[in-house]
Amino acid sequence: MARTASHTLTYEQALQRATALCSGSEHCVSDMMEKLSRWGLSRQESERVVDYLLGEKYIDELRYARAYVSDKVRFSHWGRVKIRAMLRMLRISDADINEALDDIDEQQYLSVLKDVIAAKRRSIGDDGSYASRTKVIRFALQRGFEMHEIVKFVSDYED
Repeated sequence: MARTASHTLTYEQALQRATALCSGSEHCVSDMMEKLSRWGLSRQESERVVDYLLGEKYIDELRYARAYVSDKVRFSHWGRVKIRAMLRMLRISDADINEALDDIDEQQYLSVLKDVIAAKRRSIGDDGSYASRTKVIRFALQRGFEMHEIVKFVSDYED
């Protein structure tokens, strides 16, 4: 339900709503600032709410980055490159991004990449041609996987 400009939340209402929201799921500072703005809070009030949320550990950007990375690898089958780009768009610090990406289980990551490549090969009816190989590589790159990792798995399929 969209809120109109005539119906805005007070600071106290927004704080209560934000704490409830952050208690249920992970959010980052940029997400909360956007939500608070939509709820009609001024920039100063939004910053006060976010400062409170950070101080009370309702928001923790490293914790958010770790959860984001884990979810995107496991459920969305994204690679490190795409995850890094998306976290940067959310204005997460490079230090937090790097630490979260370092937590990726390498075996799980490579298994996801292998599955992504195998699924694409099946969907295009891979005949081993240069064109098929290019399609598979391009698809894996769009998913955010690194070229050196992709080539290992694509080369494994060649006769």
